[in-house]
Amino acid sequence: MSAHFVVPPYLLDAIADRGAEKFPRAAVAAHTCRMSDAQCRNLRAEGLRYTPPENLRESADRSAVASEASESSDASEAALNRLIHDAQNREVLPGVLVRSEGEEPVADSSVNEAYDGLGASYSLFSEVFERDSLDGNGMPLIASVHYGVDYDNAFFDGRLMVFGDGDAEVFTGFTGSVSIIGHELSHGVISHTADLEYFGQPGALNEHCADVFGALTEQYAAGQSAEDASWLIGSGIFTAEVTGEALRSMLAPGTAYDDDVLGKDPQPAHMDDYVTTDSDNGGVHLNSGIPNRAFALAATNLGGPAWETVGQVWYAVLTGRTITKQTDFAGFAALTVAEAAAQFGYGSDVHDALVQSWDAVGVTTGTAGRGNVGSSW
Repeated sequence: MSAHFVVPPYLLDAIADRGAEKFPRAAVAAHTCRMSDAQCRNLRAEGLRYTPPENLRESADRSAVASEASESSDASEAALNRLIHDAQNREVLPGVLVRSEGEEPVADSSVNEAYDGLGASYSLFSEVFERDSLDGNGMPLIASVHYGVDYDNAFFDGRLMVFGDGDAEVFTGFTGSVSIIGHELSHGVISHTADLEYFGQPGALNEHCADVFGALTEQYAAGQSAEDASWLIGSGIFTAEVTGEALRSMLAPGTAYDDDVLGKDPQPAHMDDYVTTDSDNGGVHLNSGIPNRAFALAATNLGGPAWETVGQVWYAVLTGRTITKQTDFAGFAALTVAEAAAQFGYGSDVHDALVQSWDAVGVTTGTAGRGNVGSSW
């Protein structure tokens, strides 16, 4: 599995290219982050991301002792195994283990936020979808906070979740957003199930499904109904100096930010505005706005907890036998409509809401295919 970064490359490029006057620290941080992310991808491919395995074995041993000492008797918590590390502003992972499963909160709020966010993601998949962690087999949830200096991103590379502290001009720390944590960890679920190819429409669906379960993580933790939810991914990670509220809006793609440095949120909300590009792996962070809106429209039209209706459909499709690594928008739409009919009945509220929402964003329910890989943007 390749590393998935929550802040899109085009947003970092905009800050690096146009931010020198208003956000000088952020401009340098964004440029450095882009280079660091590229290096991270290369190191991940070579298998050189971590310090010696003994570090993680010691972490696991410590976590097991802490779990045995915990007074919790909740069966749903039994398999939850969180290991939070402090990278101490270095780019060496995982760093120093600072909090294990069952241990009390520490003085570092980033550590506690990461611990709680990982727990929220586990709870969604365990309690709603009966899935035991990302791989379905109790995979430990490992994280590192305080990665690098002014690091403007967060990522999951298949083995652990990594959080930067942000630059304090454009980005705050990334541990405070439950939707971001849920999004990144959901990439782990996707890689262990449909494993959608990370390019073009399949790649946009990969990002879309991560947004779906990131939003559901936040909503489930807060007990929010679909109509009361913000449907924002990354709400609160911008400082007050940025004209924007989040990285993305699922309900209204293209409206998450409109800033003189960052530019306007470029996500399309309809197939008429589909972005054809070679950048960003064929526009995976851009065109995900189209299926995002379809999901959010269906959920809000139905009302109530989204994880009980459209969320059930999406999880069944993602973990089913029919989806392929190359499934495109039309193919995915067809699978969700068919699954809604199977679960809730043909002509049911859920089925009809999905038919209407996919039509509203210009996606027809055809046959799964490879998808639009695009040319240039």
